[in-house]
Amino acid sequence: MVKVLFVCYGNSCRSQMAEALANQLSAGKVQAFSAGTHPLGVISQDTRAVLREKGMGLEGHYSKGLRDVAISEMDVVVEMGYGVTCPLPGDFKGRLIQWGVPDPYLLDRSYFRDVRDLIESEVRSLLADLAGRTGKSKTENGNSKRETGNSKMEAGNSKM
Repeated sequence: MVKVLFVCYGNSCRSQMAEALANQLSAGKVQAFSAGTHPLGVISQDTRAVLREKGMGLEGHYSKGLRDVAISEMDVVVEMGYGVTCPLPGDFKGRLIQWGVPDPYLLDRSYFRDVRDLIESEVRSLLADLAGRTGKSKTENGNSKRETGNSKMEAGNSKM
């Protein structure tokens, strides 16, 4: 099973959404995790609300930091964007991917929906890419290869 870690700033919004979406959309083929570089200690109520609109809950989830996850065991680490950098341990052999997903924290619910939808699109693309890599050797999967996603949104702009 492929292990994916989504990293954002506070592990309150973006990475929580990505974790929930990846776990649901992968149909058990991916095990997703999330963490924050500066965990806020709570998950935003807006994050919970916009995921409920998609039929997903975050029961049992909590805001956690990078020390709370085994980064070196991940096959893929996704930096959610806008200044988020995940320090990778020397024994990390996976892929590092960078997305440009703006942080919706403290913005309106409509913006949270836009961010959720952008994350869902990126997660679907990632899952399709991972499915296409099934059966390839470890070297072909790219040792610590840095990749950039296609996410483009203006921070603070709820019209996309």
